[in-house]
Amino acid sequence: MTSLSDVLDGLVSDVDAVFLFGPNGSFYERFGEIENVVVVGPENTVDAETFVELPIPFADVQDRIRFGIEGAMDDELVGEGDVVACFGSLFADDADFVSRVRVDESMRSGIYDLFTNSRADPAVISDVFEVALELGRKGQKGKPVGALFVVGDAGKVMNKSRPLSYNPFEKSHVHVGDPIVNVMLKEFSRLDGAFVISDSGKIVSAYRYLEPSAEGVDIPKGLGARHMAGGAITRDTNATAIVLSESDGLVRAFKSGELILELDPEAY
Repeated sequence: MTSLSDVLDGLVSDVDAVFLFGPNGSFYERFGEIENVVVVGPENTVDAETFVELPIPFADVQDRIRFGIEGAMDDELVGEGDVVACFGSLFADDADFVSRVRVDESMRSGIYDLFTNSRADPAVISDVFEVALELGRKGQKGKPVGALFVVGDAGKVMNKSRPLSYNPFEKSHVHVGDPIVNVMLKEFSRLDGAFVISDSGKIVSAYRYLEPSAEGVDIPKGLGARHMAGGAITRDTNATAIVLSESDGLVRAFKSGELILELDPEAY
């Protein structure tokens, strides 16, 4: 008869690496004799030799694991087919959950690179994604809607764009992430033009017509002017563009003139 110990041993046997998520000192010390230990968290508070930084402190455990593994893949700490035992804490300072994960190339979504290598604050990138993904799931009053958010390097973006209408954020000091502000963004998304958001998350403008040249910008066939504008503005500035497609409902991100990420809102 299989015992509980046998089941638990099966979770951690024959793994290629052990990931510790946000461990405290005593938690980390218990793994001192184990090889291939990777600490994952917002900060390396235990001075671990091998560390993967989480750009933001994800509350969802699945997000923590997904981002931690993708960051480790980017750093070539693990690769296709490796098996990882993930330990972390949910309810106490000590380890109280374990998950066994097989690394697959499909986990390399581009999200980790987007968060860690963008000019804007990672939390701002996350907040804008949340708005775009929710719009993609629910639409505007039940109907599909498209939207373009340009995040970071706002001064250059403003210089390479022009207003399509009165800017409702011109004299305000509101920031993305505030629930009331996010409702405003969703409401304004019905109208044409891009939102421009600063590195720190301040909403600089709505209704901007982006004017960079599209020459040399290569986007997949079937994507229209909104995606072309997003790609072009990120080639000419240090901004990141997050685009919600009205036609297929996918959220895409552009950086340095290239499409780097494509997400289905229904999967998040």
